[in-house]
Amino acid sequence: MTAETDWGGAPTVLRMILGRQLEELRTRAGRTYEEAAAAIGVSHSTIRRMESAKVARLRLADVEKLLQIYGVTDQQEIDTFLKSVREANKRGWWHTYRDVLPDWFAAYLSLEQAALQIRAYEAQFVHGLLQTEEYARALLSAGNPHAPAEATERRVALRMRRQELLSRSAPPRLWVVMDETVLRWPVGGPTVMRAQIDHLIALNALPHVTLQIMPFRSGPHPAMRAGAFHVFRFRARELPDIVYLSGLVGAVYLDKSDDVVVYREALDRLGAQSAPARKTEALLGAIRKEL
Repeated sequence: MTAETDWGGAPTVLRMILGRQLEELRTRAGRTYEEAAAAIGVSHSTIRRMESAKVARLRLADVEKLLQIYGVTDQQEIDTFLKSVREANKRGWWHTYRDVLPDWFAAYLSLEQAALQIRAYEAQFVHGLLQTEEYARALLSAGNPHAPAEATERRVALRMRRQELLSRSAPPRLWVVMDETVLRWPVGGPTVMRAQIDHLIALNALPHVTLQIMPFRSGPHPAMRAGAFHVFRFRARELPDIVYLSGLVGAVYLDKSDDVVVYREALDRLGAQSAPARKTEALLGAIRKEL
Protein backbone atom coordinates (compact mmCIF):
# COMPACT_ATOMS: atom_id res chain seq x y z
CA MET A 1 0.00 0.00 0.00
CA THR A 2 1.26 3.44 -0.90
CA ALA A 3 -0.40 6.78 -1.38
CA GLU A 4 2.67 8.40 -2.89
CA THR A 5 1.65 8.46 -6.53
CA ASP A 6 2.32 10.66 -9.55
CA TRP A 7 -1.08 12.33 -9.36
CA GLY A 8 -0.31 15.81 -10.66
CA GLY A 9 -1.01 17.97 -7.63
CA ALA A 10 -4.79 18.20 -8.01
CA PRO A 11 -6.62 17.79 -4.67
CA THR A 12 -9.82 16.22 -6.02
CA VAL A 13 -7.85 13.65 -7.99
CA LEU A 14 -5.68 12.77 -4.99
CA ARG A 15 -8.82 12.26 -2.88
CA MET A 16 -10.06 9.88 -5.56
CA ILE A 17 -6.83 7.90 -5.39
CA LEU A 18 -6.84 7.82 -1.59
CA GLY A 19 -10.49 6.80 -1.55
CA ARG A 20 -9.85 3.88 -3.86
CA GLN A 21 -6.87 2.82 -1.78
CA LEU A 22 -8.95 2.94 1.40
CA GLU A 23 -11.60 0.82 -0.31
CA GLU A 24 -8.98 -1.68 -1.41
CA LEU A 25 -7.51 -1.88 2.10
CA ARG A 26 -10.95 -2.29 3.70
CA THR A 27 -11.90 -5.05 1.29
CA ARG A 28 -8.58 -6.85 1.75
CA ALA A 29 -9.02 -6.66 5.53
CA GLY A 30 -12.51 -8.16 5.26
CA ARG A 31 -14.16 -5.15 6.92
CA THR A 32 -17.68 -4.01 6.12
CA TYR A 33 -18.78 -0.40 5.71
CA GLU A 34 -20.54 -0.67 9.06
CA GLU A 35 -17.45 -1.96 10.86
CA ALA A 36 -15.27 0.79 9.43
CA ALA A 37 -17.87 3.40 10.32
CA ALA A 38 -18.17 2.16 13.90
CA ALA A 39 -14.40 2.40 14.35
CA ILE A 40 -14.38 6.16 13.73
CA GLY A 41 -17.88 7.00 14.95
CA VAL A 42 -19.54 7.90 11.66
CA SER A 43 -22.31 6.46 9.48
CA HIS A 44 -21.63 3.78 6.87
CA SER A 45 -22.63 6.31 4.21
CA THR A 46 -19.70 8.50 5.28
CA ILE A 47 -17.30 5.62 4.62
CA ARG A 48 -18.84 5.20 1.16
CA ARG A 49 -18.44 8.93 0.50
CA MET A 50 -14.81 8.85 1.63
CA GLU A 51 -14.06 5.98 -0.72
CA SER A 52 -15.80 7.68 -3.65
CA ALA A 53 -14.08 11.06 -3.01
CA LYS A 54 -17.37 12.79 -2.25
CA VAL A 55 -16.11 14.50 0.88
CA ALA A 56 -14.51 17.94 0.86
CA ARG A 57 -11.80 16.92 3.32
CA LEU A 58 -10.38 13.76 4.84
CA ARG A 59 -9.85 13.94 8.61
CA LEU A 60 -6.33 12.81 9.51
CA ALA A 61 -7.42 11.11 12.75
CA ASP A 62 -10.16 9.17 10.95
CA VAL A 63 -7.84 7.99 8.18
CA GLU A 64 -5.14 6.93 10.65
CA LYS A 65 -7.68 4.91 12.67
CA LEU A 66 -8.99 3.25 9.49
CA LEU A 67 -5.47 2.29 8.42
CA GLN A 68 -4.93 0.66 11.80
CA ILE A 69 -8.12 -1.41 11.71
CA TYR A 70 -7.32 -2.38 8.10
CA GLY A 71 -4.09 -3.93 9.31
CA VAL A 72 -1.55 -1.34 8.18
CA THR A 73 1.14 -1.48 10.88
CA ASP A 74 4.21 -0.04 9.18
CA GLN A 75 4.57 3.50 10.53
CA GLN A 76 6.37 4.74 7.43
CA GLU A 77 3.45 3.61 5.26
CA ILE A 78 1.00 5.30 7.60
CA ASP A 79 3.03 8.53 7.61
CA THR A 80 3.24 8.49 3.80
CA PHE A 81 -0.50 7.99 3.49
CA LEU A 82 -1.24 10.79 5.97
CA LYS A 83 1.15 13.10 4.10
CA SER A 84 -0.94 12.51 0.98
CA VAL A 85 -4.11 13.22 2.97
CA ARG A 86 -2.67 16.61 3.96
CA GLU A 87 -1.92 17.35 0.30
CA ALA A 88 -5.43 16.27 -0.71
CA ASN A 89 -6.92 18.68 1.82
CA LYS A 90 -5.15 21.66 0.27
CA ARG A 91 -7.05 23.93 -2.05
CA GLY A 92 -6.17 24.06 -5.74
CA TRP A 93 -4.88 27.30 -7.23
CA TRP A 94 -8.29 27.80 -8.84
CA HIS A 95 -9.86 28.36 -5.41
CA THR A 96 -8.83 32.01 -5.73
CA TYR A 97 -11.36 32.25 -8.58
CA ARG A 98 -14.22 30.79 -6.52
CA ASP A 99 -16.22 34.01 -6.99
CA VAL A 100 -16.70 33.12 -10.70
CA LEU A 101 -16.14 29.36 -10.57
CA PRO A 102 -19.14 27.00 -10.32
CA ASP A 103 -18.62 24.25 -7.74
CA TRP A 104 -19.12 21.53 -10.34
CA PHE A 105 -16.36 22.93 -12.56
CA ALA A 106 -13.72 22.76 -9.82
CA ALA A 107 -13.68 18.98 -10.21
CA TYR A 108 -13.02 19.39 -13.94
CA LEU A 109 -10.03 21.63 -13.25
CA SER A 110 -8.61 19.06 -10.87
CA LEU A 111 -8.90 16.35 -13.54
CA GLU A 112 -7.38 18.62 -16.17
CA GLN A 113 -4.38 19.50 -14.01
CA ALA A 114 -3.66 15.86 -13.13
CA ALA A 115 -4.25 14.24 -16.51
CA LEU A 116 -1.61 12.37 -18.46
CA GLN A 117 -3.76 12.60 -21.59
CA ILE A 118 -6.76 14.75 -22.49
CA ARG A 119 -8.83 13.79 -25.52
CA ALA A 120 -11.76 15.95 -26.52
CA TYR A 121 -14.38 16.60 -29.16
CA GLU A 122 -15.51 20.20 -29.60
CA ALA A 123 -18.67 20.86 -31.60
CA GLN A 124 -19.14 24.63 -31.25
CA PHE A 125 -16.10 26.46 -29.94
CA VAL A 126 -12.35 26.19 -29.52
CA HIS A 127 -11.20 24.09 -26.57
CA GLY A 128 -10.55 26.23 -23.49
CA LEU A 129 -6.87 25.27 -23.38
CA LEU A 130 -6.42 26.53 -26.93
CA GLN A 131 -8.27 29.85 -26.85
CA THR A 132 -6.67 33.26 -27.24
CA GLU A 133 -7.52 35.86 -24.64
CA GLU A 134 -9.60 37.88 -27.12
CA TYR A 135 -11.52 34.82 -28.28
CA ALA A 136 -12.17 33.76 -24.68
CA ARG A 137 -13.40 37.22 -23.76
CA ALA A 138 -15.81 37.36 -26.71
CA LEU A 139 -17.09 33.84 -26.01
CA LEU A 140 -17.55 34.36 -22.28
CA SER A 141 -19.28 37.70 -22.84
CA ALA A 142 -21.76 36.05 -25.20
CA GLY A 143 -22.34 33.13 -22.83
CA ASN A 144 -22.84 35.38 -19.78
CA PRO A 145 -24.50 38.50 -21.23
CA HIS A 146 -25.66 39.84 -17.85
CA ALA A 147 -22.36 39.34 -16.02
CA PRO A 148 -20.49 42.45 -14.86
CA ALA A 149 -17.38 43.24 -16.87
CA GLU A 150 -15.21 42.50 -13.84
CA ALA A 151 -16.63 38.99 -13.54
CA THR A 152 -16.01 38.34 -17.23
CA GLU A 153 -12.39 39.45 -16.87
CA ARG A 154 -11.99 37.10 -13.90
CA ARG A 155 -13.29 34.21 -16.02
CA VAL A 156 -10.90 35.14 -18.82
CA ALA A 157 -8.00 35.22 -16.34
CA LEU A 158 -8.99 31.77 -15.04
CA ARG A 159 -9.04 30.39 -18.57
CA MET A 160 -5.61 31.84 -19.34
CA ARG A 161 -4.23 30.43 -16.08
CA ARG A 162 -5.49 26.96 -17.04
CA GLN A 163 -3.45 27.08 -20.22
CA GLU A 164 -0.17 27.21 -18.28
CA LEU A 165 -0.27 23.42 -17.99
CA LEU A 166 0.57 23.14 -21.71
CA SER A 167 3.91 24.85 -21.12
CA ARG A 168 4.95 23.08 -17.93
CA SER A 169 7.87 20.65 -17.89
CA ALA A 170 5.67 17.55 -18.16
CA PRO A 171 2.53 18.66 -19.99
CA PRO A 172 -0.41 16.35 -20.69
CA ARG A 173 -0.93 14.93 -24.17
CA LEU A 174 -3.76 16.97 -25.67
CA TRP A 175 -5.67 15.59 -28.64
CA VAL A 176 -8.67 17.61 -29.81
CA VAL A 177 -11.05 16.94 -32.69
CA MET A 178 -12.98 20.09 -33.66
CA ASP A 179 -15.98 20.29 -35.91
CA GLU A 180 -15.50 22.72 -38.80
CA THR A 181 -18.40 24.66 -37.27
CA VAL A 182 -16.01 25.79 -34.52
CA LEU A 183 -13.93 27.71 -37.04
CA ARG A 184 -16.92 29.12 -38.91
CA TRP A 185 -18.57 30.76 -35.92
CA PRO A 186 -17.61 34.46 -36.02
CA VAL A 187 -16.65 34.72 -32.35
CA GLY A 188 -15.45 38.26 -31.77
CA GLY A 189 -15.32 39.06 -35.49
CA PRO A 190 -12.81 38.34 -38.29
CA THR A 191 -9.78 39.86 -36.57
CA VAL A 192 -10.27 37.78 -33.44
CA MET A 193 -10.89 34.64 -35.48
CA ARG A 194 -7.79 35.13 -37.62
CA ALA A 195 -5.67 35.54 -34.49
CA GLN A 196 -7.31 32.46 -32.98
CA ILE A 197 -6.52 30.36 -36.04
CA ASP A 198 -2.91 31.59 -35.99
CA HIS A 199 -2.77 30.50 -32.36
CA LEU A 200 -4.12 27.05 -33.22
CA ILE A 201 -1.52 26.64 -35.95
CA ALA A 202 1.25 27.52 -33.48
CA LEU A 203 -0.08 25.15 -30.80
CA ASN A 204 -0.51 22.33 -33.29
CA ALA A 205 3.24 22.44 -33.86
CA LEU A 206 3.88 21.45 -30.23
CA PRO A 207 4.86 17.78 -29.84
CA HIS A 208 2.22 17.14 -27.16
CA VAL A 209 -0.70 18.77 -29.00
CA THR A 210 -2.70 17.17 -31.82
CA LEU A 211 -5.55 18.96 -33.58
CA GLN A 212 -7.89 17.46 -36.14
CA ILE A 213 -10.73 19.12 -38.05
CA MET A 214 -13.99 17.34 -38.85
CA PRO A 215 -14.97 18.85 -42.25
CA PHE A 216 -18.61 19.54 -43.14
CA ARG A 217 -18.27 17.21 -46.07
CA SER A 218 -17.67 14.25 -43.75
CA GLY A 219 -21.37 14.27 -42.93
CA PRO A 220 -22.87 12.47 -39.90
CA HIS A 221 -20.43 11.16 -37.33
CA PRO A 222 -20.37 9.16 -34.04
CA ALA A 223 -20.57 12.22 -31.75
CA MET A 224 -23.31 14.15 -33.55
CA ARG A 225 -25.80 13.50 -30.70
CA ALA A 226 -23.34 13.79 -27.84
CA GLY A 227 -22.07 17.33 -28.22
CA ALA A 228 -18.71 18.23 -26.71
CA PHE A 229 -17.03 15.81 -24.31
CA HIS A 230 -13.65 15.05 -22.78
CA VAL A 231 -11.88 11.83 -21.82
CA PHE A 232 -9.14 12.06 -19.19
CA ARG A 233 -6.44 9.46 -18.63
CA PHE A 234 -4.08 9.43 -15.63
CA ARG A 235 -0.75 7.95 -14.61
CA ALA A 236 -2.10 6.66 -11.32
CA ARG A 237 -3.11 3.01 -11.57
CA GLU A 238 -5.95 3.62 -9.11
CA LEU A 239 -7.81 5.90 -11.50
CA PRO A 240 -9.84 4.77 -14.51
CA ASP A 241 -10.37 6.96 -17.54
CA ILE A 242 -13.00 9.60 -16.77
CA VAL A 243 -15.47 11.20 -19.19
CA TYR A 244 -16.63 14.78 -18.64
CA LEU A 245 -19.91 16.08 -20.07
CA SER A 246 -20.90 19.69 -19.43
CA GLY A 247 -24.24 21.47 -19.32
CA LEU A 248 -25.57 24.94 -18.59
CA VAL A 249 -25.93 24.39 -14.85
CA GLY A 250 -23.83 21.33 -14.09
CA ALA A 251 -21.69 18.49 -15.31
CA VAL A 252 -21.61 14.70 -15.45
CA TYR A 253 -18.51 12.63 -14.74
CA LEU A 254 -18.49 9.02 -15.94
CA ASP A 255 -15.96 6.41 -14.83
CA LYS A 256 -17.73 3.08 -15.36
CA SER A 257 -15.82 1.14 -17.99
CA ASP A 258 -18.92 0.36 -20.08
CA ASP A 259 -19.72 4.08 -20.33
CA VAL A 260 -16.17 5.26 -20.91
CA VAL A 261 -15.52 2.79 -23.73
CA VAL A 262 -18.43 4.27 -25.71
CA TYR A 263 -16.80 7.70 -25.67
CA ARG A 264 -13.30 6.35 -26.33
CA GLU A 265 -14.59 4.50 -29.38
CA ALA A 266 -16.44 7.62 -30.54
CA LEU A 267 -13.18 9.59 -30.35
CA ASP A 268 -11.33 6.88 -32.25
CA ARG A 269 -13.94 7.00 -34.99
CA LEU A 270 -13.92 10.80 -35.03
CA GLY A 271 -10.15 10.77 -35.39
CA ALA A 272 -10.35 8.31 -38.28
CA GLN A 273 -13.14 10.25 -39.99
CA SER A 274 -11.54 13.70 -39.54
CA ALA A 275 -8.80 15.16 -41.66
CA PRO A 276 -5.38 13.70 -40.74
CA ALA A 277 -3.45 15.76 -38.19
CA ARG A 278 -0.71 16.45 -40.73
CA LYS A 279 -3.25 18.38 -42.84
CA THR A 280 -4.58 20.50 -39.98
CA GLU A 281 -2.30 23.47 -40.62
CA ALA A 282 -3.30 23.60 -44.29
CA LEU A 283 -7.01 23.41 -43.43
CA LEU A 284 -6.68 26.12 -40.80
CA GLY A 285 -4.78 28.32 -43.24
CA ALA A 286 -7.45 27.87 -45.93
CA ILE A 287 -10.24 28.84 -43.54
CA ARG A 288 -8.23 31.83 -42.33
CA LYS A 289 -8.01 33.18 -45.87
CA GLU A 290 -11.79 33.18 -46.09
CA LEU A 291 -12.16 35.46 -43.06
